[in-house]
Amino acid sequence: MKRRHWTADEKLKILLEAEQEGITATIRKHGIYSNTFYQWKEKYDTGGHQALASKHYQIDPELKRLQKENQQLKQMLAEKELALRIKEELLKKRVVLKL
Repeated sequence: MKRRHWTADEKLKILLEAEQEGITATIRKHGIYSNTFYQWKEKYDTGGHQALASKHYQIDPELKRLQKENQQLKQMLAEKELALRIKEELLKKRVVLKL
């Protein structure tokens, strides 16, 4: 079953319908869980219509790809830095041993 995403207007209509027709009948009609309904109601009561708006935004695939590439480059840089530090430490030890 595909997950349904509701807009703020749809959520508000369902809340208003529940007041008129009853909560049980409304949630059965729309196929939502009672927990979901009460979460919407609490959000609406505390924050109004704006609180019902979804906070989930889909990330652009190009942005996602760039973030992954950036992470890989950071990892490569960290590995090179570590290798350079190890070489410097070994060179310092060799210089001290020759003296």
